Amino acid sequence: MSPCLSLRNVTLLRGAATVFSQLTLQLSEQRIGVIGDNGAGKSSLFRLLCGLDQPESGQVEVPQGAGAVGMMFQNPDEQIIFPTVEEELALSLHRLKLSRAQTQVRVRDWLATRGLAHWAPRAIGSLSQGQRQHVCWLALMIASHTTLLLDEPYSSLDLPGQALLHRDIAQAQQQIMVSTHVLDHVRHFERVIWLDQGQVRLDGPGMEICAAYEADVALRTAQSL
Repeated sequence: MSPCLSLRNVTLLRGAATVFSQLTLQLSEQRIGVIGDNGAGKSSLFRLLCGLDQPESGQVEVPQGAGAVGMMFQNPDEQIIFPTVEEELALSLHRLKLSRAQTQVRVRDWLATRGLAHWAPRAIGSLSQGQRQHVCWLALMIASHTTLLLDEPYSSLDLPGQALLHRDIAQAQQQIMVSTHVLDHVRHFERVIWLDQGQVRLDGPGMEICAAYEADVALRTAQSL
């Protein structure tokens, strides 16, 4: 069974603007997509679920335990702290209380299992935007979070990178929520939530909700001509 995250009557303010008003969601499916226009509240939803934002009112409930929920930001430069790949991944193992040498061995062995042993000493600054985004994904996976929140994870990836991430998501054991404008990556999900100006416009099977959103965008585009 997937863990159950929930929001109950959550109101979130950002300055004078209301992002969410009395938003209620139960999030128990193994794969959940979140779609909608820019500014619809997708990133804000994820920030609430991982504790980066606090609601004005209402309750946000997540699985118990340190590091239960991990988030990958849209911009990897807002997430990466350390100068090398192995140091960045080592941060994800901090809660295991391993020695520095033990952590280094675990990180290098883990990268080797993925055919990326040569990445361990690489400077983050030498990596492309897509590669840095992949480092953020690697950091989430090695941390063994219960739930992973991926905010626009495909935005900087080339086609091979998208295919690799798509495969990793399909094979991962964790509950995963993906916010994206690339609908083909969530169309097959058991559940997709369409957010519209901070409200749930539609919520249901991926094929159905993605098709409805595409039809709405097509209609709005035609009306603007």
